[in-house]
Amino acid sequence: MPRVTSILAAGSYDPAGVPDSVILTRSQRHAGRGVFVTTNGTHIAFDPPASGALRMGDALVLDDSRLVEIVAEAEPLLEVRVPDMGKLARLAWQLGDRHIAVQILPKRLRVSRDSIAEELLRRLGVKAIAIEAPFEPEGGAYRVGSATGHDHEHHDHAHDHHGHDHHHHHHDEH
Repeated sequence: MPRVTSILAAGSYDPAGVPDSVILTRSQRHAGRGVFVTTNGTHIAFDPPASGALRMGDALVLDDSRLVEIVAEAEPLLEVRVPDMGKLARLAWQLGDRHIAVQILPKRLRVSRDSIAEELLRRLGVKAIAIEAPFEPEGGAYRVGSATGHDHEHHDHAHDHHGHDHHHHHHDEH
C-alpha cells in the first residue's frame, strides 16, 4: 500500500498532471491520518509527521512519487450573499465573535447549517440559502501558518466578551 511522504500546498504544483484524487470530509481533512481510498480505488496510508488540516487542492505525495489531489466533500451549509464589502466584514465579525466558523468568499459567507447559525443569521436580518458545498472555514487568530500553511497552534485561554467570560479548550484533533 502506498504511503504519503509529504504534502504539496494547492497552487504549488500543476493539478492537470495529477491522475487521482481522494474525497475527504472536513473531519478527515483535519484528522489527516488513516487509510484513504482514492477515486481510482487505490488504498493509501497517511500518517503525517506534523499536525495541520489538509485543504482543497493540496496534493499528497506518495512514496512511489505519484500525486493524489485532495477534494473536499460537500456538506450542508448556509450561504449569505452580501455585495457590500463593509456589511460582509461586519457580518463575518459578528459570526466570528460568536465563535461560529466562517468561510469568507467574494461577496458571500458560508457557515455550517445548524439551528444556532440559522437563528443568529435571522436575528441579524440576513437571508441565508441552504446549499451543499465544500467548507473550509478561516483558521482564526490562533492559527499560525508555516510555509505549507498546514501547521497551527492551539491555546487554552480565557477572555471576556461583552461582560461574560468564555473559557476555550482547544483540543488537538490531529
